Amino acid sequence: MKVRASVDGLRIGSHRHRAGGSRAGLLVGVVLLLTEFSSHTTSAQAQSALPPVTVEAPAQRSRPARASEQSSRRMQAAARRRPARNPAPTPPTLSERAAADAAAQQAAKLGYRAMPSATTLRSGASPLDTSQAVNVVPEQVLKDQLPRNIDDALINVSGVTQTNTLAGSQDAVIRRGFGDNRDGSIMRNGMPLVQGRSFNPAVESVEVLKGPASLLYGIMDPGGIVNTISKRPELYQHGSVALLGSAFNASKTGADGLLDVTGPIGDQGLAYRFIGYGVSEDYWRNFGRHREMLVAPSLAWYGQDTTVQLNYEHREFIYPFDRGTAFNPVTKAPLAVPATRRLDEPFNNTWGTSDLLQASVEHRFNPDWKLYAGYSYNTETFSANQLRITGINFTTGNETRSNDGTRGSLSNVSYGTSYISGGFWLGNMRNELVFGGDGQYRTIYRDSLIRQATPAINIYNPVYGLIGPGTTVSNSDSAQTDKLGQWSLFVQDTLHLTDRLALVGGVRYMDYDQIAGRGKPFVTNTNVSQDKVLPLGGAIFKLTDQVSLYASYTQSLKPNSTIAPIGVVIDSNVAPEEGVSYETGVKFDLNKRISGTLALYDLDKKNVQTTKTNSAGIVELHTVGRARSRGVELDVTGRLTDNWALIGSYGYTDARVTASEDPTLLGRKLQNVALNTASLYLVYDFGTALPGQLRLGGGARYVGDRPGDSTNNFFLPSYVVADIFATYETRYQNTPVIYQFNVKNLFDTVYYPSAVNNLNVAIGDARRVSLSATVKF
Repeated sequence: MKVRASVDGLRIGSHRHRAGGSRAGLLVGVVLLLTEFSSHTTSAQAQSALPPVTVEAPAQRSRPARASEQSSRRMQAAARRRPARNPAPTPPTLSERAAADAAAQQAAKLGYRAMPSATTLRSGASPLDTSQAVNVVPEQVLKDQLPRNIDDALINVSGVTQTNTLAGSQDAVIRRGFGDNRDGSIMRNGMPLVQGRSFNPAVESVEVLKGPASLLYGIMDPGGIVNTISKRPELYQHGSVALLGSAFNASKTGADGLLDVTGPIGDQGLAYRFIGYGVSEDYWRNFGRHREMLVAPSLAWYGQDTTVQLNYEHREFIYPFDRGTAFNPVTKAPLAVPATRRLDEPFNNTWGTSDLLQASVEHRFNPDWKLYAGYSYNTETFSANQLRITGINFTTGNETRSNDGTRGSLSNVSYGTSYISGGFWLGNMRNELVFGGDGQYRTIYRDSLIRQATPAINIYNPVYGLIGPGTTVSNSDSAQTDKLGQWSLFVQDTLHLTDRLALVGGVRYMDYDQIAGRGKPFVTNTNVSQDKVLPLGGAIFKLTDQVSLYASYTQSLKPNSTIAPIGVVIDSNVAPEEGVSYETGVKFDLNKRISGTLALYDLDKKNVQTTKTNSAGIVELHTVGRARSRGVELDVTGRLTDNWALIGSYGYTDARVTASEDPTLLGRKLQNVALNTASLYLVYDFGTALPGQLRLGGGARYVGDRPGDSTNNFFLPSYVVADIFATYETRYQNTPVIYQFNVKNLFDTVYYPSAVNNLNVAIGDARRVSLSATVKF
């Protein structure tokens, strides 16, 4: 049980009551937390727990007799020489307090206890006191399941599916029916990323803020944001070294290693952390290899009222650029070749580097008010060989290809935010206010695009290695550029009308510019400069301290843009995409053990950009498209009993086009969006029943069938994928050692998580077995 000592007072409902003896509360809390002091009670503690006493100056009295005076002096001297019977213990150091706090939290982590980071909602409010759904994949879940990318981690969250990952090189997450790669929705500690893959061993947990999040995050698709939370330096010395071996089959093996060490620097609240990671692994299909290196140092200073965080990540990578397989447009079935057979060439790879630098300061002015300021700079450079399939004769196996590629791709984003959060009283009503601003400048640039004809191949009897990477640069396709700048002010207030009922209101004023185009010489195809006011409204009704009802109205905005020529330049006369969401639901946090959200939503996006070729053969721009998503979501995580923990979800997502001038799109389901998704993972902890600590877990995820293209000409079949794991923690010569065994895709299911079109269908990983050993120190 974690014990917290309050020095600021006790919060009850939405009211704060001052608590007497706050210094005593702090000392008692520390004593209870640090068991080595549990049997001691200092005289200072006893005195501080008493009410204050006023001592008046004594009245003048006659001088006492000399004998009496000498006797008193002798008694005082003897008392000074006499040793104290109950000496006061040495106060705990910052490192000891941090270690005790970490030990107290460990049981909650093993029980999949999940609380969102303050960076996700721009405040430290409890989920029960907010009007939007936030789903958390806790740290221990990531340790148990060993996800390899953000898509893998989000299998635990309702209503999430994969979309175009650009042949496995980009995060591409659909939330509530909307989302794409490079859509700006992936965050690190509440600040945007542009690097293709956001998940790595420096990430502690993953959170999803569902629905339109533009009030807090600006330009965004209406499905929500994904916030990855960094591991932070800690004030007690500890670390671990882990080695892992893996195999897809007997010949497809790999290994990775992880070093994670953290501790204090001196005794004034300064701490460091260093994470180093490397992996070299065979790709599960017939050729390809994944190599990656990560170096992630960080510093933190924990002052009495101020916390400063500084973290850096440098990553180098090379992995297969694999567009998957193809579906027959007539039979709607996948190409009749083994799932392990690639349709491209061994040189199809993506390689590059990414760097991330973040700094933040949090300062607490008083018990009610605090200031947060953060800055982030993220950049990634990469190149890729992208042999592209242009056609397949499914009878003869003849496959036509284009030898494409990208050279000199550069993406970066510079972002800063600052906001003040706190509370004040308006009459008898408590207000919880967040007020601040942010700004970002983002560039996505691809210098040289390669387009080169190449001989065909027979995919039923392929002979690889007869060609090399393409070298012919297409000037009209090169210099692909998308620059976006935005600057905003936002405010949100939660007004507690009573201890149970609160209203939420907010507004963002946003000014933005976007320029996009391509070609050498450069041709501008988007030139937009606009501003917008976006509102938010909501209500919260707490049935009990552990259950609350909520409802919200939120909006999102994303400017229409294109890098490709469409006959006209998109300018400020073209309306941006706008999303509107109505949502209601119930949240619960039962006995600090199991928490979750049941949400119902109706989300509408208008001004969806489409193009149409007119009778004269000219491409015309239209923004009359409209799409709607309606659904139900349930997410639960936590501890069922002292031995059983779970994380589970269910999502029903009905997403389709509701308005379009193109009759082939009207009424169609949105691409890659499953009507039903579900997941359930259970863990059993044997506790002290064995000499060491044994934990067994497993579960499965279900994804229903999804349209493989925008016109619903073919569907990706539904699938169920099961995983299992086991961990055993023991000691070797008093050193903790953890052995972990994982099997992902236990039954070696062949499944298709997403598609771009029928010639570009992603295939999920085959069965992967891994065994790791972690030594703690």
